[in-house]
Amino acid sequence: MAWDKELAEKAKREALAEQMGGADKLARQHGRGKMDARQRLSAMADKGSFREIGKLAGKASYGADGEIEGFTPANFLFGKAKVSGRHTVLAADDFTVRGGAADAAIWRKSMLAEQMAHEWQLPIIRLIDGTGGGGSVKMLEDMGLTYVPYLPGWEHVVKNLESVPVVSLALGSVAGLGAARVVASHYSVMVKGLSHMFTAGPAVVAAIGETHDKESLGGAALHTRTGAVDDMVNSEAEAFEAARKFLSYLPNAVGKPAPRLTPTDKVSRRDKSLLSAVPENRRAAYSMRKILTSVFDKSSVFEMGSRWGQSAITAFARLDGWPVAVLASDPSFMGGSWSADASQKIERFVKLANTFSLPVVHMVDNPGFMIGLEAEKAATIRHGVTALNGIYTSKVPWATVIVRKAYGVAGAAMSDHTKFQYRFAWPSGDWGSLPLEGGIEVAYKAELEAAEDPKAHLEAIRTRLDKVRSPFRTAEAFLVEDIIDPRETRPLLCEFAELAYDHLNGT
Repeated sequence: MAWDKELAEKAKREALAEQMGGADKLARQHGRGKMDARQRLSAMADKGSFREIGKLAGKASYGADGEIEGFTPANFLFGKAKVSGRHTVLAADDFTVRGGAADAAIWRKSMLAEQMAHEWQLPIIRLIDGTGGGGSVKMLEDMGLTYVPYLPGWEHVVKNLESVPVVSLALGSVAGLGAARVVASHYSVMVKGLSHMFTAGPAVVAAIGETHDKESLGGAALHTRTGAVDDMVNSEAEAFEAARKFLSYLPNAVGKPAPRLTPTDKVSRRDKSLLSAVPENRRAAYSMRKILTSVFDKSSVFEMGSRWGQSAITAFARLDGWPVAVLASDPSFMGGSWSADASQKIERFVKLANTFSLPVVHMVDNPGFMIGLEAEKAATIRHGVTALNGIYTSKVPWATVIVRKAYGVAGAAMSDHTKFQYRFAWPSGDWGSLPLEGGIEVAYKAELEAAEDPKAHLEAIRTRLDKVRSPFRTAEAFLVEDIIDPRETRPLLCEFAELAYDHLNGT
């Protein structure tokens, strides 16, 4: 038949591409407990949905007769797939071919993957392993020259951060450009014990007199504590599942609606445990995460970045099937006060919610910015004000629930007060310009010194002020809109979510 020869050559070349770096390199990859690039693409995509683009790209060698004798495929694979039923761009580095280095790369493939995501408004998932197209010393020797660094296609990376959901999974040792691609995303994941990320690896760092192994220099535990990477998981399969979960809350692109799931939880559900969730002792900690689990749709809370900025919780959840971004304090860590890293985490999360038009629910228990010498050294006030500014410039609907404390400038960052306050307070609400406990002795110093029994007089002052600090006095002056039974939180927030999406969708 016509074209039999050409179709046979196509099949031959595709078979060569599927050999990747060869049997020995694949065995080495698998021996490290790692999937190869093609296995990863298959595992990430819905079964049978991945369609590769550019499979024939690579570097071939030819015999005297002009026939192909050998073939080294490009070490970057990409294509279109479905992930949880949604069209998605998938891209994977092939570490078995020159460790992902640029001397085996074809730049246009990685550029086109990013460009496809941007122009077709599709989420992109990067499965990164190696230098991700970075250079090598051997390549420079082969070229016979060095070059001024530039990043072909990086403009598409920047555009994607402003237009479509971007997920990066670090699935091996990534350095240089590979590391940059990991962090240039809305959500990033590393695998414990398997993934490492460096600006430069241990061998290069040794040149400045530092000796480290991969784990101590760039392990997942380190990077998820600093916020360079969002989350750490225990296996590649868990990384794929985290990517699916993250994307399930987001739209395909900016300007498109986030997907609502069929509700499986009653709007009217009122959890009695909320009545005892906050202890009467204002200094006692409690579990904000238990409150979130109770208030939002069952099994819908997906926390992001739990290992850094730990006084703040950032998560996605659903209310009657509607996806929302959740910002909350964690009173079990530094009392929930905003530290420098918590403020950076909050600012980044609010920006993410704003980019993809997700309504925000803010569960507040904020005693203020972190204080002390270390807090001052960390420029807490600068990072805190940046987070505050991010909240005040947010364009999406906000609902605020004051669970307990709201003090000072950080407490005022619960929402933009210049807009309608869709806000509720629990009876445990405790707010002001500063905590009363810290200012009584100073404010009443002369009075206490003149008292016959200073200790008893101090207790009497505290009793008086406890009445002043009653949240009902604030509600009486309409300085807080509503004080609610904690059990009413879920129904009221479900009402907010429905109104928010009506507003966002123009209905």
